[in-house]
Amino acid sequence: MTPVLDEDLVDLAVEEPAWLAELPGLARLAGTAARLACEAAGLDPAQVSVSLLACDDARIARLNRAHRGGAGPTNVLSWPAFALAPVRPGGLPPAPPAPLPGARQPLGDVAIALQTARREAAALRIPLKDHVLHLILHGCLHLLGFDHADEEDAETMEGLETRALQRIGVPDPYSRGGAAGPHPD
Repeated sequence: MTPVLDEDLVDLAVEEPAWLAELPGLARLAGTAARLACEAAGLDPAQVSVSLLACDDARIARLNRAHRGGAGPTNVLSWPAFALAPVRPGGLPPAPPAPLPGARQPLGDVAIALQTARREAAALRIPLKDHVLHLILHGCLHLLGFDHADEEDAETMEGLETRALQRIGVPDPYSRGGAAGPHPD
């Protein structure tokens, strides 16, 4: 059996070339984030896939306006393939449908903006790599039905993010005030 690499989880499209200059290991980082999200949700990472667009602020601002009615750029956006949601606030959403034999189940699309991620990381005084890992993890959890629309759901989602990041040595992103964290989506 061929081992599954984290990078196999993510179909990465790099639209903003500066991503590769600033984070040459973006594909590996994205794979790690997707794997952490899957494991946090109790899914086998070898059964699913995620599409990731690494873009700039101008592109994400257009996506934000077109799909969310938002004004201006944001750090991360997600488009789930399935309408997964917990039955009760703070609960866990159901698992996505199982993939066809020999295939991966696409979970949806995530877009992340370099300039916004860079500004937030600088404001938080954390490495860009750690912040991008958190943003992609956050977007992937949205694909899996997690949200932060109310206090109970936010506690569940933030707890999953914090524990997943701590597993790989990244400090709690919400202990630094969280205001520049992923929540604008």
